[in-house]
Amino acid sequence: MGNGVKEGVVRLRDDAEPVLPAHSDHRQVLSSLLSGALAGALAKTAVAPLDRTKIIFQVSSKRFSAKEAFRLLYFTYLHEGFLSLWRGNSATMVRVVPYAAIQFSAHEEYKRLLGSYYGFRGEALPPWPRLLAGALAGTTAASLTYPLDLVRARMAVTPKEMYSNIFHVFIRISREEGLKTLYHGFVPTVLGVIPYAGLSFFTYETLKSLHREYSGRPQPYPFERMIFGACAGLIGQSASYPLDVVRRRMQTAGVTGHQRTSIVRTMRTIVREEGVVRGLYKGLSMNWLKGPIAVGISFTTFDLMQILLRHLQS
Repeated sequence: MGNGVKEGVVRLRDDAEPVLPAHSDHRQVLSSLLSGALAGALAKTAVAPLDRTKIIFQVSSKRFSAKEAFRLLYFTYLHEGFLSLWRGNSATMVRVVPYAAIQFSAHEEYKRLLGSYYGFRGEALPPWPRLLAGALAGTTAASLTYPLDLVRARMAVTPKEMYSNIFHVFIRISREEGLKTLYHGFVPTVLGVIPYAGLSFFTYETLKSLHREYSGRPQPYPFERMIFGACAGLIGQSASYPLDVVRRRMQTAGVTGHQRTSIVRTMRTIVREEGVVRGLYKGLSMNWLKGPIAVGISFTTFDLMQILLRHLQS
């Protein structure tokens, strides 16, 4: 990664993160924003049909199974066409591009700030600051883009006749349910993103650090990054999944027939009507398929784009 880079512009040790001089900080931020946006767009588009199917099961009382999930995918394809499998993906892109850009860029900044604060500037962060950097990055991104997440969920579970496009969703929600509805489900989202983003970034960064230590190579190969990212996605999404189900129920309560209630009441209703495992973990097996793929693609794309942009800048 450091080949061809002039001494004094980027200093990189085998166990270190790149340290940029102050005058190039803005370039690093722009690089992180661009890399993060591309990473998020590629990852979410790749798993959009699986993500839409998961959301449909999450917000209904139907029992989930792999057979039923693929039956729904096939039924959607037959009756609505191939592209309908990506319904809501335009809203996803409007949300994911800024979300991923903010999250990855914020993560780089939080790592730098925490590294300076704890005296680890230029070195891989120890475990707790590493976990904190990921959690703060996820919380920052979720807070700034939440209404887009709600709109995306609404489009995923409704027919085309109800909401024709992203702007139509915003207009109808504002008129019929009030602007505050755009933040319905925000609290469980933040509560879920803290362990999800924290553990995802922590796992990925830890695996890269262990790889440097035991392989003797400063950078892993792309397929190794994919594996590290897949592990990160599996751990992060499994830890936060029940809150993901709760937030989806709260986000879509106005269009699925569920009563709009608090986090605790929503969770109690799910457990009472569907049980703990079948309710709060509904669709988790599909998440184990799509989650590692999406996170693997996003982390790998971000890292490779960062490397490419640094070489171009040098």
